Amino acid sequence: MARGNLAPGVEVQGPIIQALISSVEIVRPEVLRILASHGISTASPRPCYPLPDVLRCLEDIQGRVGRVTVRAIGQQVPRHTAYPPHITSFAMALFLMNKAYRTNHQGAQDIGGYHHEPVDGRSSRMRCDNPYPCDFNQGVLEGLHARFTGQGSLRLRIDHESEDCRARGATTCTYRLKW
Repeated sequence: MARGNLAPGVEVQGPIIQALISSVEIVRPEVLRILASHGISTASPRPCYPLPDVLRCLEDIQGRVGRVTVRAIGQQVPRHTAYPPHITSFAMALFLMNKAYRTNHQGAQDIGGYHHEPVDGRSSRMRCDNPYPCDFNQGVLEGLHARFTGQGSLRLRIDHESEDCRARGATTCTYRLKW
């Protein structure tokens, strides 16, 4: 997953660190050690952090703790990200996901994004070409669904649309979402 070299000069806003800190309680001490090893102090939060450092943290967490934890961290991101009050459904949130991603990252580089394409009222495609790992992005989608779940939408199903996956060296992951 070595993605830390992809985004020099890009910074990510603090909510991503809050998601890391809010990770599964049983592994939180290890996550905090990993953050500290990359110079990220939770004692004195900053408004922004270098994206390469955050990506290296996620890589280390995946290697030391596991993919499930990286996914759980992704699930926390929507809890710590501001959305406009008029967003009341998962479908609406998907339309704004790329804008929210860009708002929470600073720097001149093209850092990919979340490219949403509706299929019908309860399904869509999401192409992710950002530097975050596949499991993290799936977690973000699950967390967004949990935050904006409406009546009749109990579960989000995420399927890879193709064999391509960043976990296997591809540049993008494309998911079919059904809720």
